[in-house]
Amino acid sequence: MTSFNKTALTAAAFAAMLAAPVAAQSVADSCPAPLRMADAGIEGMGDLTEAFGPFAAKFEEITGVELALYSLSNRTAAGTALQFDEVEFVFAGPSEFVLFQQLAEMDVLFSVVRPSYGSSFVVKADSDIMTMADLKGRRVALKDVGSTSGHIFPMMMMAEAGLDPMNDAEVIMAGDARIQVLINGDVDAMGGGNKDWAAVRKQDPNTEYRLLAQTDTLPGDPVVMRASLPQECRDALRATLRDNQADLWAALTATERNADKFIEDDSFMSFDTDPAIYDVVRRAYEVAGIALDD
Repeated sequence: MTSFNKTALTAAAFAAMLAAPVAAQSVADSCPAPLRMADAGIEGMGDLTEAFGPFAAKFEEITGVELALYSLSNRTAAGTALQFDEVEFVFAGPSEFVLFQQLAEMDVLFSVVRPSYGSSFVVKADSDIMTMADLKGRRVALKDVGSTSGHIFPMMMMAEAGLDPMNDAEVIMAGDARIQVLINGDVDAMGGGNKDWAAVRKQDPNTEYRLLAQTDTLPGDPVVMRASLPQECRDALRATLRDNQADLWAALTATERNADKFIEDDSFMSFDTDPAIYDVVRRAYEVAGIALDD
């Protein structure tokens, strides 16, 4: 019995010693090199490197495969690059994922889940707007065209309240000025991300505001992976990165741009993201009457 235990222990120790190198080697054996990644919201190579340089370095350290950063001009170009195998990954938003799915089959390497990620409508506390339906005939500030939380879902919320968002209200795409125009009284309501609800009260602490409506948490920001990559490559990447996700997360959020975007409310990487969860985004476009490729 003692002899058997020693043998089993030796075998287990040997297997544990080899586990990490085998996992990393499996990525190198299964995937093309280098692997290339773009970001749907960053155009210049300098900005891309500044945002994802530490992430790319840690990715290579973990997998043994270089992650080459690839600059693209916009989300349409990113989708085309995935479609024609010019890149393997695009760091994107929920809207980009469903847009890319129209071009070719897509997969998700991982997503960044933000528990506070959703859409809200805010009015001043003394406003006579009590329901979303009361926005009819009013001036409403939204964020940027194509923003999932600042445009698409707010438009869906208006449509679900029985409004024609394009005709029943005066929608102003106010961008970064959306909070200020509400504070100034230039609009009757503001629709934007959930973080705007806190931001407006912080910027105007002497005025009372009221939350008119709010969505549930929206799907996280996906790292879209072209499904034409071999399945064994996709599986090896997920397994290896999942095993090292604490180090990968630290590298991703080491830059100012990504820290500002992702460090909040216990945000985390999910390696169990079912692409089907993004169907709610596709539905939001349909209900809002907005074409995905606008």
